[in-house]
Parts: sequence; C-alpha cells; structure tokens
Amino acid sequence: MNRNVVFTFFLFCFVTICRGSGTDIALDAKATLLHRIDSLNLLIYTCLLTLTVLTIWVFKHRRVSWLHETGLAVIYGLIVGAIIRYAGSTNHITHINVNPEPGTTYNLSVPPDMLRFHFPASLPITPGDSPIANKTYAYSFRGEIVNVEQNEIDLKATFDPEIFFNIILPPIIFHAGYCLKRKYFFRNLGAILTFAMVGTALSALVIGALMYGCVQLMPASLASSFTFLDTLYFGALISPTDPLTVLAIFSQLKVDVNLYAMIFGESVLNDAVALVLSGAIQNYETRYSHDGGFEISGFLGAIGDFIGIFSLSLLVGALMGCLTALMTKFTHVRDWPLLESALFVLMSYAAFLIAEVCELTGVVAVLFCGICQAHYTYNNLSSDSRNRTKQLFELLNFLAENFIFTYIGVSMFTFPKHHFDPWFIIAGFITSMLGRAVNIYPLSFLLNLGRKPPIPVNFQHMLFFSGLRGAMSFALAIRNTVSEARQAMLTTTSMIVIATVVLQGGAATHALDYLRIPTGQGSNEESEALPYRDPPDIGLGLRNLDGSQSGNCDRGSDTPRGGGDAGGGQKARLARVWGALDSRLLKPLLTHARPPLTETLPAFMRPVARLLTTTHQYTQGDNTLRRTDSDSDLCIDDPQIPSSIDPQQLWPGLVDTRISVEGITGSNI
Repeated sequence: MNRNVVFTFFLFCFVTICRGSGTDIALDAKATLLHRIDSLNLLIYTCLLTLTVLTIWVFKHRRVSWLHETGLAVIYGLIVGAIIRYAGSTNHITHINVNPEPGTTYNLSVPPDMLRFHFPASLPITPGDSPIANKTYAYSFRGEIVNVEQNEIDLKATFDPEIFFNIILPPIIFHAGYCLKRKYFFRNLGAILTFAMVGTALSALVIGALMYGCVQLMPASLASSFTFLDTLYFGALISPTDPLTVLAIFSQLKVDVNLYAMIFGESVLNDAVALVLSGAIQNYETRYSHDGGFEISGFLGAIGDFIGIFSLSLLVGALMGCLTALMTKFTHVRDWPLLESALFVLMSYAAFLIAEVCELTGVVAVLFCGICQAHYTYNNLSSDSRNRTKQLFELLNFLAENFIFTYIGVSMFTFPKHHFDPWFIIAGFITSMLGRAVNIYPLSFLLNLGRKPPIPVNFQHMLFFSGLRGAMSFALAIRNTVSEARQAMLTTTSMIVIATVVLQGGAATHALDYLRIPTGQGSNEESEALPYRDPPDIGLGLRNLDGSQSGNCDRGSDTPRGGGDAGGGQKARLARVWGALDSRLLKPLLTHARPPLTETLPAFMRPVARLLTTTHQYTQGDNTLRRTDSDSDLCIDDPQIPSSIDPQQLWPGLVDTRISVEGITGSNI
C-alpha cells in the first residue's frame, strides 16, 4: 500500500514538472531554430566571400581586368539574394497584432523603443497545461513592416545598420589612414582638400537642389514625402566616392602617382566629410527647422556644427594616436609583441568609440588616428608588431569591404524596406553624375590658376570617371529607413553603388586608354611607404635592423612609383611648414628619432626635454643618410628647403643646448 502511495506521488510530481517545463522546452526549441538560422546565414556569407576569393585568384591568374573583386562580390550577392528571396521557406515568423492604448503619447513620428507584452496568469500556453504565472516579454523596435509574410531567413539575412558603423566601417577607415602614401598625399594636399571638402559639400548641395526639383515633378504620393532637407541629405550620402576598382588598376598599370594620390586622398577624406555633413543636416532638421522654413541662424548653426564636429573628431583621433606613440616609446611593451599589437589595436578602436560617445564622428577620429599611428607609433613598434598590425588591418579591410559589397547585393532582394520608384532612381543617377562634374571641373579650373604643374584635362576626366560610390554611401542610406523617402534613398543608393562598381570599375582600363593617360612609369620594384626606424637606428629616414626598408599596407605599397620626381618642388606650403615642425619637435617627442628635444627646444625647457628624451636618442650617432622616397620625412627632398633646418628658425632665441651622453643618467622608463 505504501509503495503505491509513493509511486502515485512521484508520478504526480513528474507529470506536474513535465507540464510546467513545457514552456521551457518550447522556448529551447525556438532558440535552437534561431541559432541554426543564424549559422546558416553566416555560412552563406562565408561561402560568398570564399567564392569571391577563389574567383579573384582565377582572374589574377588569367589576367582579367574588366571586373574587380568588389564587382564580383556584388554579383554573387545579387544571385544569392534572389535565391533566398524566391526559394521560399517554411519557417515563417509568428506574430500577434497589437494596437496602442487610447490616449497614448506615441505616434508614427515617435514610435516606442520597446514593447512589453504581458501574458496574464489565466492564459495557458497550450491546452492541458497548468496555469502559468504572469510573464512579460520585451520586443525591440525594428522599424516599419512592409512584408508581413517575411520568413526567418529573410529577416536574419539583414543586419542591424549599427553593425556597419560600429564594427565593419572602423577597420576600413583606419586602414585607409594607416596605409596612406603620405608623401604624395601632402604633395597634392591643396587639390585633395579642395575636392574632398569644398567639392563634396558643393556636390551635395547641387544634387540636393536638383533632386528636390525633380521630386516636385514626380507623382504627388512621392513628392509629398520629400522635403528639401531630405534631398539634401541624399546629396550628402551619395557624394562620397569609393574608387577601389580604379585604384587597383592604377597600381597594376603604374599610373602617375599624383593622379593616384588625388583620387585616393579625396576618397579617404570625403567619406569623413560626407558623414559629418549628413549629421549637420540632421541636426539642422532636428534643432532649427520649423514647418519646413529656412532660418539663417539655423543655417549658420549647422555650419558651425560641421566645423566643430569635424575639428574635434580630428583632435580626438590625433590625440589617441599620439598617446599610443608615447605609451610605446616610454615603456618596454615592445618586448612582448603580442601585448604591443593588442594595445595598438585597442587604442585605435578606442578613438572611434570615444568620438561616438562624445557625439562626434568616429569615422573622422579613426581616420586621423590611423594617420598618426602610421606616422609616429609605427616607429616605436617591434618588427613583429609592425608586420602583424600591417597584415591584420590589410586582412580586415579586405574582408570588411567585400562583405559590405556582398551584403549590398543580398539586401537588394532580402531587405524588407526597399522602395522602387523608377523616376527617382533615374533622377538619382543623373544628378549624381552632375554633382560629380561640379565637384571636379570648376574646382580644377580654380586650382590650375595657382597650381604648377596644372591638373591636365585628361586627369580631370579620370577624376570624374573615378567617382564610384561604395560602402559609406550604403551605410548612410541603410541607417534610417523608417519613412518612404528614406526607403527610396536606400534603393537608389544601392543601385548606384552596384552600377558604378560593376560598370565603371570594369571600364577603368578602357578609360585610361581612351584618355591617353600614360602607364608603366617607374620601375617594377614596389616601394613600401612607412620608412620608420627601430630605436637603435638614427636620422630622419633610415632602415630597419635587418637592412630592409620598413613596410606599408596594401594601398600604400601598391601605389605606382612612376612620376616620383614629378612636381618635386611643388609641395604645398602647409606641408613644408608641417614637415619642419614635425622633424624638429613632434618626432623627437613621440618617437626615438633624432635630433633629441634637448637640441631643438629652448634652454629654459631643458628639464622637460631631458625627461621626454630616451637614452636611445642620445646614444645614436649622427647619420645624415636620407631616403629618396620617404613618406615619413615629407619635406626633406624638397629643393626649396635646406637639408638641415636651423633650430633658430623654429625657436627664436634658441641657444645651443646639446649635451653629451655621459651626462645622462637615463630617461627611459
């Protein structure tokens, strides 16, 4: 009898536990299914990138130049996106229709960030289950639903736009700054700044004004959803260029380095300018625009926001780069290359995050952080860390860029918030070309009034042709797709990116032939553009301990060498002044370069100079050898500048503060 009672009791407990765990089992099954779908989507993108890499190898082996790797990634993405979209799936998303309570303060313009769905205790999950205690589930805001019948694979094939800004874009932008061919960049600094800053702003204004006029001629349903600020925002996001395909062909064919520098330098800076400009337009709309009217105070405030945000972001990036240089100079972290590399990467990414937290622009910060890291910190790294960081960011840049272009192709079919309007798309293509023309030709005319040598007409045509759109335009467009206007911008931007990358990129070689731009200039030997020294080396531009010259990343090392002496005496005045200050003050402060600060700073600053100078700088001999193609010493080769700059020119009243090494007790930490 007792056994039966005990058996009945345990049976009752088992049934009760099984009923109570039914919810957990169902949730576990749901989580497992979502995990499998996530893994499937990641596998799809991994296979796409693998296929792209293998196809690139075949193209390089067969010397195929009519299609670049980014074009391949887009085409493969389009194919896979179409398969995902039209193949169908049985894993449809379950949904419950929820209506707002009467009197709610939320509306279509300001939707809630999160919904809390409350399940009362009297509502069992399935028939036969025991009543369940009160449960509340939270649902995050994803935006407007266009396709209610979307399945799980469609949903998971689209990523949160913040992933692009916080994870994918930073290594791309940092790589551009870290591997910048700085000598030719500064030699053409005036033209690059003009095209990147003035030209991008002018292009955005022209595109915005023309698009607003075109929209007013379109059907009322579309015209009513656009304001002038919307079209101006479209002009800002479609203005930045991404001429990866053209630059790769330039590298292979050894096109003139000054043309390469202008195209690459503009593309590096106009990404940052476009991001800050689009933010200034959004700030104007949020803070100053009332009933669509124009306010001069708001306009001036937007200009102030643009200048202030850009300048402060630049300062944040430069300070983080200099801080990293000081940390690697005054510590022995170089004795552990793995820790040194980790510190380098973390400090660089911190520049991006600090700027974003401070409501600045992380892209600008990480760009100039990369430039400072290459110019200063690279000097202090061990040879292992130099190679590791160089190859790491080259790899991250390659994978991130190809992933973005693959995703652009996939999202054309899977992203649920596209709005296809043929008239808006046609107008977008036409106005983007007109905006690019306004950027290049009038500004080139103005530059040629004082530039020697002037920018040739065929170079101007190639600058216009190189206006491919890419990752930054797409990332800005996909960031906000709530309204119909923003959805139309995303669709048009995606199609412009695809068309320019595939068609213009594939025709770059023919454009060089048609415009009769000379190729094959210079020797076939590649020069690597980070001429930094290990601490035991001396001077302004020497070699590594093993006798080899310091290395640079892909974009820098692939830069053609032809025309290295072209315009050798035509460097920007700003670059000459900066070069003098850099070689006499900043490099001795941030690196182990000579001359030490005790020889360049005024006498009253001698205690500080001795504290900031390492024993390596004192123990090195005086070596006057200089490299003839140094990106680090920007102005040493300039015939207008003497090879040795008198410290009196930088610090009036300076007395000879040179001291012997025997009097140094050691300042290295």
